[in-house]
Amino acid sequence: MIDLLSLHKTFIKEHLREGDVCCDFTMGNGFDTVFLSKTVGEKGRVYAFDIQERALEVTRERLEESGCPANYTLIHDSHHRVKEYVHEKIKAGMFNLGWLPGSDRSVYTLRETTLKAVAEAIDLMDRNAVITVAVYPGHEEGDAEGKALEEYFAGLSRFEVCVTKIKIVNSPAAPYFFLIENK
Repeated sequence: MIDLLSLHKTFIKEHLREGDVCCDFTMGNGFDTVFLSKTVGEKGRVYAFDIQERALEVTRERLEESGCPANYTLIHDSHHRVKEYVHEKIKAGMFNLGWLPGSDRSVYTLRETTLKAVAEAIDLMDRNAVITVAVYPGHEEGDAEGKALEEYFAGLSRFEVCVTKIKIVNSPAAPYFFLIENK
């Protein structure tokens, strides 16, 4: 069976190189931040966002334990404010929507801020860049978030970005993701 989180990384690796700039828009427990940090290396830059202090603590520990270079900035703020912190083009971005794994699930991403964050991320894309957006439709807001994103993506010019949806068809509540690549 397809491991969607591993598949994200396959697409990211096609675009992201050592020395590039990228964003983890939902750092959570830091696994994507570590992946991005190691991929861009010492000369690269990673910006990682989360609204929960616990996410920053866990991610900082994971980065240090993993031997990552000091190429990251952990930002305790919402991903929809990305342009307040990132003033350069990015080669890759990762969104893993929903709630912090292992938490009480009382704090989760919301379609209003996610839509703004994704639009800002697309605007920050460098040439030949990629963004992945993992959606978890197994709860009410996650389902609504995914539908709102799909509607937004359907309105984008195919001459500027290509948006692909990767979903397990015979498992309607399973996570899926969008892959956004620019031309």
